[in-house]
Amino acid sequence: MVKGGLGRGLDALFDEVVEEKSSDKIVEVELKECRPNPYQPRKVFEADAIEELKESVLQHGILQPLIVRQSIKGYEIVVGERRYRAAKEAQLSTIPVVIKDLTDEQMMELALLENIQREDLTPVEEATAYDRLINELNITQDQLSKRLGKSRSHIANLVRLLSLPADVITKINNGSISMGHGRALLGLKDKKHINPVVNRIVTEKLNVRQVEALINELNNKAPKKKKKPKKDIFITEKENHLKEFFGTNVKINKGKRKGKIEIEFFSEDDLNRILDKME
Repeated sequence: MVKGGLGRGLDALFDEVVEEKSSDKIVEVELKECRPNPYQPRKVFEADAIEELKESVLQHGILQPLIVRQSIKGYEIVVGERRYRAAKEAQLSTIPVVIKDLTDEQMMELALLENIQREDLTPVEEATAYDRLINELNITQDQLSKRLGKSRSHIANLVRLLSLPADVITKINNGSISMGHGRALLGLKDKKHINPVVNRIVTEKLNVRQVEALINELNNKAPKKKKKPKKDIFITEKENHLKEFFGTNVKINKGKRKGKIEIEFFSEDDLNRILDKME
């Protein structure tokens, strides 16, 4: 479990941070002393939107102060990175801020929540943010879903996208193919077909249903594996318990004399998270 005062609900914390109070002191700080939130999940900022905001800043100034926290080297932006980027483009020397005292955990969650509320994230950015929160805060998908008010299936489906090849993830991120296409691709039994299918999606402009039909066709052509004997109910129960504990897929393969337990992980960070739990 994560330490910290988030038990009252993340939405309440977000409202408290963003809402200006009479006790909050707005101060001007050097722009060069500020840096983006290290936990910012959004990697793509629309140039046109920043340019438009820059023109507004030049005409009217920054109407709403940024929320920051003090760090060893200046200030880290909690809320208002677009305003910061626009101020930079406008070549301002100082910006108005309200300084808040926040933990790393709160910074991570607030950065994700701010973007989710504004629907600014691509599916890949959102998936990466969920994965990072799960790993760095050492929580399960179920715990994260309760804290963010998102369904567990939504989080699980997004995080699964990160198991696709890197070039396919890039295509989802830049909008060449959709999240629905990505979810369909996860159903391919023979992974060597992924890139040819992606090429067809792009060149033939296939919709998700067409891709699902294509994948079913490819899967049916694949050599059929021998039916495995039905797993013991006791083993299945233990598998489910381990899946919940580790927050990932777990298989128990029991033979006549010996067996093995397989724990699935998606990255080196994910592996370290699992190893920490085992310790």
